[in-house]
Amino acid sequence: MSRFNVKKVAVLGAGVMGAQIAAHLVNCKVPVILFDLAAKEGPKNAIALKAIDNLKKLKPAPLGVAEDAELIEVANYDDDLKKLKGCDLIIEAIAERMDWKSDLYARIAPHVAKHAIVASNTSGLSITRLSEALPEALRPRFCGIHFFNPPRYMVLVELIATPTTRPEVLDQLEAFVTTALGKGVVRAKDTPNFIANRIGIAGMLTTMKEVEKYGLTFDVVDDLTGKRLGRASSGTFRTIDVVGLDTVGHVIRTLQDNLDEKMDSFYGSFGTPPVLQKLIESGHLGQKAKAGFYKKQGRDILRFDLEQGEYVPSGEKANEVYGRMLRKPAGERLRLLRDSEGPQGQFLWAILRNGFHYAAVHLKDIAETARDVDQAMRWGFGMKQGPFELWQEAGWLDVAKMVQEDIDAGKALSKQPLPEWVFKGPVAEAGGVHTEQGSWNPTTGQFEPRRQLPVYERQLFPELLRGEAGPRPDTAGKTLLETDAIRVWTLDDEVVIATLKTKMRAISPDAGEGLMEAINLAEADYKGLVVWPGDDPFSVGADLQAMLPGYVAGGAGLVDSMEKELQELMLRLRYANVPTVAAIRGMALGEAARWRCIARSAWPSWRATSAWSKSAWAWCRAPAAWPTSPAARPRTRRPAPARTCCPF
Repeated sequence: MSRFNVKKVAVLGAGVMGAQIAAHLVNCKVPVILFDLAAKEGPKNAIALKAIDNLKKLKPAPLGVAEDAELIEVANYDDDLKKLKGCDLIIEAIAERMDWKSDLYARIAPHVAKHAIVASNTSGLSITRLSEALPEALRPRFCGIHFFNPPRYMVLVELIATPTTRPEVLDQLEAFVTTALGKGVVRAKDTPNFIANRIGIAGMLTTMKEVEKYGLTFDVVDDLTGKRLGRASSGTFRTIDVVGLDTVGHVIRTLQDNLDEKMDSFYGSFGTPPVLQKLIESGHLGQKAKAGFYKKQGRDILRFDLEQGEYVPSGEKANEVYGRMLRKPAGERLRLLRDSEGPQGQFLWAILRNGFHYAAVHLKDIAETARDVDQAMRWGFGMKQGPFELWQEAGWLDVAKMVQEDIDAGKALSKQPLPEWVFKGPVAEAGGVHTEQGSWNPTTGQFEPRRQLPVYERQLFPELLRGEAGPRPDTAGKTLLETDAIRVWTLDDEVVIATLKTKMRAISPDAGEGLMEAINLAEADYKGLVVWPGDDPFSVGADLQAMLPGYVAGGAGLVDSMEKELQELMLRLRYANVPTVAAIRGMALGEAARWRCIARSAWPSWRATSAWSKSAWAWCRAPAAWPTSPAARPRTRRPAPARTCCPF
C-alpha cells in the first residue's frame, strides 16, 4: 500500500460534529480548513468563526490547548471552494439530510483534487445512496467515516465502503485515522446506523421497553447498567442526556425509516418511547438544555417521572443483592440473574439476553466478523466487553441454550431463533466466536484474523478481545525489576519499559522507588525509558492514601518530605540523560499530568488507544535526535484525554 500523505484536511460543516472534528485534527497538528455557509450579515465566515469560538466553551474540552483554535482556517462555500484543491482529505459533516448532502457534493465536485479522498461523517445514512450524487470519477475515492461524539475523546471511528470504493482508499484512510488521530477503526457494512449505533440504539430501545415492563426508575436503571454491568459509568439514561435526546431520537428515526419487520424482526420494539417523545416535545433535550431524564436544581439532582409528568428527587440505588450477583464469574452471574425472582434481576437478564439475541441475528448483516461488533461496542459505547465476549466467557453453548429457551417461551422481543452457526459447526466446537485463528465471519463460515496493514505492524500490543491470540504486555519481554508496585522490563535490550502495577496506576512510594531504579537502569545500560500503562489508564497521580500513615506518624512535615521525593522523581524523569517517554492513555491526573516527557512525533498512536507504538520505542533508540540542553527538550501542555460515555 502506498503511503497516503495528508497535508491538509477540509471539514465541511461547522456544526457540533464538524467543529469538533476540526478541533481534533488541530490537536494532532493536522492543518484544517473549516467550511460553512456564507453569513447573510457581517463577515462572510461568521458562522465558522462563531463555531470555533464555541469550541473554547465546550465541556469536555474539544481542544487540548484553547489557543489552538486560531490554527483552524475558516472558509465559506461561496468564495473559498477553490481551497479544496489543496486538501488531501475532505470530511463532510453537515446535517443528516440526504438532499442537503447531495446538493453540497454537486457544488464541491469540480474543486476536489484528483488524489483526494472524500468522506461523509454520518451516523446512519446510506453511503451508497450518498455516493450517487458524486461524479463517477469521484465515487472510487468516496466512503463513510463516522466519528463518535465527542471526537477528541471517543476511540471509535467507523469506515464504510460503497460498492465502488477502491479498497486501497479505505486502507489509506484507516492508516491515517489510526496513526495521526489515535483512533480505533472498525469497518462496517452500509446498513442503517452501521454497527455501533445499530447494536447500541437497539439496546437502548429494548432496555427502555424492559424498564417499562418491570417498573424501574431511571436512577435505579443507571445504577444497574453502569459500571456494575461493565459499561459506561453514566448508565443508560444519563448517557442519553449527555448525547442529547434529540440526537438519540434522530438515530431512532433512522432505524424506523430504513428498516421494517422483514429486515429486522425486532422492529416492533423500535417505536419512540413515550417518555423520550414527551421530553423532546417539552424541549428537555438533555445536558445541553439543562434538563432531560435528569435535571439539576441547585445541589440536587432530580429525575423525570412520566406518571407525574414532573421532576422528582433522584438518588435511588439498586438492591445490593444484584450488585453481588454482578461480581460473580460470568457464567454464574448470568444463571443467577436468569433465575432471580426480583424485577431488577429479571430486568438485567432480559437486557443481556436481548443483546446476545440481537447481535447474533444481525452479525451477518452489519459486520464482517464478530470482532467488529465487540470492538465497536467497546470503543463506541464504553463497554468493558462486547456482547460476544461476555457470551463466550459465560459458556457459549450454555448461554445459547438459555437464550433460545426464552425465545421459544415467548419471553424474548423477537421470535426469530438464533442462527444455526451458534449451535453447530466451528463456533460451537471452539466455544465461541473469538479464537487464536481469528474471529467468526458468518458470511465465509471461517475464523478470520485481524486485517494486516502496515499501520498495525507498529502496534506491538494491540487491544485483544477475549479468546484472541496475541502478545500480552504483562508477560512479554525480559523483566529487569519487579515488585508489587511496578514492573521494569525490556523488549529488545535497548529501551527500558516501566509499567506501574498499583491500583489505577497510582504513584505510591514503592512505585516511585521503582521508577527511580528504572531511570538508573536506563541511564546506565540502555538508550531510553518509556513509562507505559499497558491496557489501563495512565495514572491517577500521587497515592494520597499511602501518605496517610506518614501523616498520622509524623504530621505534615513527613508528608512534605514525601511530596518533595515525588517532585524529585518528576525532575529525574524530565532531565534524565536518556530520552524518557510518557505513553499517556486514558487519564493523567495530579502529579502524573506533569510528566511532560512525551515524544510529540509519536504520541497520537497511543494517546487514545491501548496499542504500544513502535514509534515511541524507535524514538528512544535514536538518542542523537534528543536535544542535549534541557531547555530545548520537547514539552507538551496537553493532559491526556479520558474516555467518556457519549456514543454518537
